[in-house]
Amino acid sequence: MSPEEREALARLLPSPGEPVLPNDRHDLLQEHLMRELAQDVTATSDVSATQETGTAPGPREPARRRRFALIAVPLATAAAVAAVAVLGMAGSDTPPTDQEAVDLLNRIATVAAEKKAVTVRDDQYVYISTQGSEKVEDVQNSGTQTFRRANWTAVNGKRPGLARITRLSGPALPGHDVPKGTPEDLTLYSDPNVTTYRELEALPTDPDALLKKIYADTKDDGSINRGQALERIGEMLADAKLLPELNAALYRAAAKIPGVSVVRNAKDFAGRPGIGLSFKDRDDRDTWVFDKKSLNYLGSDEVAVLGAGVVDKVGETPGT
Repeated sequence: MSPEEREALARLLPSPGEPVLPNDRHDLLQEHLMRELAQDVTATSDVSATQETGTAPGPREPARRRRFALIAVPLATAAAVAAVAVLGMAGSDTPPTDQEAVDLLNRIATVAAEKKAVTVRDDQYVYISTQGSEKVEDVQNSGTQTFRRANWTAVNGKRPGLARITRLSGPALPGHDVPKGTPEDLTLYSDPNVTTYRELEALPTDPDALLKKIYADTKDDGSINRGQALERIGEMLADAKLLPELNAALYRAAAKIPGVSVVRNAKDFAGRPGIGLSFKDRDDRDTWVFDKKSLNYLGSDEVAVLGAGVVDKVGETPGT
């Protein structure tokens, strides 16, 4: 084998900085290479004999062409297997990034940041109106209930609020046999799992710092399972509409989480059409829905946000 051929073969092997083949594939490749080198010696001897005696070595192909053809096949196969393995591992940990979806999230963030901030007092209440559904599992009456709900939550979380729930369809929850279409008022106590307006207000508005805090608060490592962080961001979007800087930061933080894709024709739970964003790492893979023109957040395909604002008393709605 000439020095040029040895150098060509060396270039086909992975360099130290490239992904390393599995041990079994490496051993197999090395064994095959040594076998081919041995055959090459024999072929070279045959060629020498031909030159000396003028006798052809038999039906064997020319040594150089056969050697490179045989070595190239297992090397290419091994490289392909290694590439598939690397891509498979990366795909299981880090979903691909859809640049169109990232750009859309950043445009939504820009629109959100331009909203006018509202001055809020501790003695006021945050009003959020939603429409969603809930599974009812009862021995006599089971199914899915569709409801409309209005929450009045104290700005500082230190006073009881009010939840007004209206069943639109489906079975009633056990112990809540209120006729369909009739509002049922329930006292809304402070929930440690719910972030109050003041707590939202205290969150960082730098997207990187915000995402780092969300990862820490949800014990989400941010590499393999990003579902918990996305769940937390989704839970804050309705209330964050009242805090433009935080609202924008939440969308920009979400844009840093891989696996987002655009759903061009989406609908929120109330049936309002819009453009959607879906995240691979959400367990339920729900879709955030935005108005196509204004890019205002409408809710998701599981919960529609019908209204949000700040009022002085429970039972009031913004503008009344």
